[in-house]
Amino acid sequence: MLDRFNRKIHYLRISVTDRCNLRCHYCMPENDPCLLRHEDILRFEEIQQVVAVAVPLGIDKIRLTGGEPLVRKDIVELVSMISEVPGVKDIAMTTNGVLLDRFAHDLARAGLKRVNISLDTVDARKFRTITRGGELQKVFDGIRAAKGAGLHPVKINCVVKEGPEESEAKAVQAYGRKEGLEVRFIPRMDLGTGHFGVVSGGTGGDCSQCNRLRLTSDGKVKPCLFSDLAYDIRSLGIQRAMEMALGAKPEKGTVNKQNLFHNIGG
Repeated sequence: MLDRFNRKIHYLRISVTDRCNLRCHYCMPENDPCLLRHEDILRFEEIQQVVAVAVPLGIDKIRLTGGEPLVRKDIVELVSMISEVPGVKDIAMTTNGVLLDRFAHDLARAGLKRVNISLDTVDARKFRTITRGGELQKVFDGIRAAKGAGLHPVKINCVVKEGPEESEAKAVQAYGRKEGLEVRFIPRMDLGTGHFGVVSGGTGGDCSQCNRLRLTSDGKVKPCLFSDLAYDIRSLGIQRAMEMALGAKPEKGTVNKQNLFHNIGG
């Protein structure tokens, strides 16, 4: 399907939870993150139905995000349910990798094709600081498991303040080369001020090339990460919400004062 700026929209990012097992400084508040009530979060059957309605409209690529998607109970079952929808060509996931060694092989068998793993440093002490207590070795174990499960390509999302020439970014790049990983550098974003930039090594942040809609974990279809616009599938119906989001998709992102990264999926 085409939006009003003639961009082909075929990619749906689905946030399956606003919970996370890390507390990265730029993503989730350390205390009182105002989490959704469990009853407000979409059931798996609702998510599968959204995908089933979205595919005939032109969606063929699905990415599961969070929060952290692997903390959602029975996430492997959801991947299997989505893979059963005719017309879905690609299912990917963005994860912090901490639990990936436990799930990688089951996810691959269920239909997951590839993963993006967040990794901003390869220094264990700095990783604990950035994530407020995370263990870097668990991420390394997850990366190894993803490769062993045949999830390909394994991409690394490295958030940078200035650019790929930062010392931490260079170290992540060197690790990526050693392990055969694709490294993408993502400029640190601020939803409230509208600050974002083009991803180095990817197409994210380039509004002229945007091909996506977003579904929040409580059922709102958003036309843009940097927009307060949202259309509720439960009150409007899935197809109507999708069509309204497509029609309202802006030429360029502005600001988002209604969401934080942990509840929109980044």
